[in-house]
Amino acid sequence: MGRGGKPSWLWSNRTLCHLPPLLRREATAILPPLSRRWKGYLTKDVTMTLNIPGLVVMALFYLLILGTGIWASMRSRKEERKCTGDGMEITLLAGRNINFLVGIFTLTATWVGGGFILGIAEAVYNPTLGLVWALMPVPYVLTFFLGGFFFAKPMRANNYLTMMDPFQLKYGNILSSLLLFPALVGDVLWVARTLVSLGALFWCSCVWAGGHLAGGTMSVILDLPYIYSILISSVVAILYTLLGGLYSVAYTDVIQLILIFVSLYICVPFMLTNPMSVDISITAYNATFQSPWVGKLETSDAGKWIDDFLVLALGGLAYQAFYQRILSASSYTQAQITCFTSAFFCLILGIPSVIIGAVAASTNWNMTSYGLPTPYERGEAGAILPIALQYLTPNYVSIIGIGAVAAAVMSSMDSALLSSASLFSSNIYKNIFRKQASDREMQWVIKISVIVVGLAGTGLTFLDNSVLVFWMVGVDMSYTIMFPQLVCVLFFNRSNGYGAISGFMLGIVLRFMSGEPLVNLKPVIKFPGGRFDDKNNFVQCFPFRTFIMVSSVLTIIILSYVTSYIFSKGLVPDRYDLFKIKERAKALVRPEKKGYKEGEKVPSVSKQLLETTSC
Repeated sequence: MGRGGKPSWLWSNRTLCHLPPLLRREATAILPPLSRRWKGYLTKDVTMTLNIPGLVVMALFYLLILGTGIWASMRSRKEERKCTGDGMEITLLAGRNINFLVGIFTLTATWVGGGFILGIAEAVYNPTLGLVWALMPVPYVLTFFLGGFFFAKPMRANNYLTMMDPFQLKYGNILSSLLLFPALVGDVLWVARTLVSLGALFWCSCVWAGGHLAGGTMSVILDLPYIYSILISSVVAILYTLLGGLYSVAYTDVIQLILIFVSLYICVPFMLTNPMSVDISITAYNATFQSPWVGKLETSDAGKWIDDFLVLALGGLAYQAFYQRILSASSYTQAQITCFTSAFFCLILGIPSVIIGAVAASTNWNMTSYGLPTPYERGEAGAILPIALQYLTPNYVSIIGIGAVAAAVMSSMDSALLSSASLFSSNIYKNIFRKQASDREMQWVIKISVIVVGLAGTGLTFLDNSVLVFWMVGVDMSYTIMFPQLVCVLFFNRSNGYGAISGFMLGIVLRFMSGEPLVNLKPVIKFPGGRFDDKNNFVQCFPFRTFIMVSSVLTIIILSYVTSYIFSKGLVPDRYDLFKIKERAKALVRPEKKGYKEGEKVPSVSKQLLETTSC
């Protein structure tokens, strides 16, 4: 039984409404409870009290975002009338002329999502983790710096439309479609888990803005069933993405990032000065109410820490959403500066979540109306940020806090919608099925793609934890499969289809053989340093995902060199060359090596694709 004689599930349902953090060790503990609690939302009969101020805040937030998207769509139409170029570039890349500041805002907002804000606070608060495991800000800085230094120039200088264009130019349509599949699925699942968070925030905003009823039960802002919350959030995000493409996404990201920054930093002083918590500098290295919030890294966990760090840092370089911002810049120099500046903002926006997590770890919860057991003991560490906002700040501050989290989550949702629509419309429909499709036809294809992806993501949200499990697997695939492929296609001139397909298959096989606790997949390969947990599941402590990634890169390079040598020396007749590596050897234009200077017209990649791509 919970507080006030109420069933314990009732308390849990109200508080554990959050987006799971990116780190799989956290997701493993969070997913089963989420599944059980969502069923509670749909089946339990709960008495609710409408909170008018909270309702107004949420309505204004959605209207502001939708209004900004509509305004941006009108701007998009004006730009399209002035532009003589490809209409797809207007919709997908804002005419490759996105404002410098807007570019910084939209790139930062895409990465600073709900998982970023909630996950950092959870890791810092969790007594088994601590600050040393709150990895997200620093790896993201590395993502942007590596992207700016190494990836921005070859992608932007070649005028690609999507990150899959170099694959189609070099490997052809069949292999590229195979490589595109995990990227496309990952984006759809990104939409699904983002909608889950938006719906949960909308429905469970009671955690932040509600008051208290007799017996300790909380009142809520919105008396909405879970399904309506999901649908409302889905319709808003799909609508403004549909209307204006990247223009709408980018300009709404500006509003969302401002809300995130202002709201979180408004909450911080109230958190630090609340009377139920002690000085966080004291609890940083001293056990007070729980273990020190700085945490510690055991030698046996060093491999896992390195693996998690690199998954977050390098896995993000294989997402279309990242390159959509790079390719929308007016030049590769602007794209590089955008990356470097966004890295700084990621660090700044991670600070409030660290402070909130530290304050929560320094709080005597018995002095609050939350009471004991603590959030961690109740299995509600994942919801520590909203719980802390509700119980350690005034009501009006907690209402502001929900705006920050809702803005963070939605800023990722629209990016995933447009990203997946870009991959399908450009790399599948345009380059494979309808090479001569008109601009008007492609505009409709893009719109339909956004709707289909949105509906697919919406439908997946009503499954159990399998959606979130597959999303975690998608993050894995980005690092172990897509990242090696992207590195090789951009930076190794001799990479070819034989190396690519071999690296792809090796990555998949090794990943499955390494096991996955989230889907009860037992490991066939047990890497050194592993151990069995309390449930007798084998935990890989070796950085096995990094091992798989490196193995894939080496396989692609070695087999590409070998097959290139075999066919170039005539050891095997050209008629047996399935991937036509001789013909594709010069498919990729390297402007910096061809004498092009920044600002000069580079041959259109769409024309190259129409002329060179085949099965």
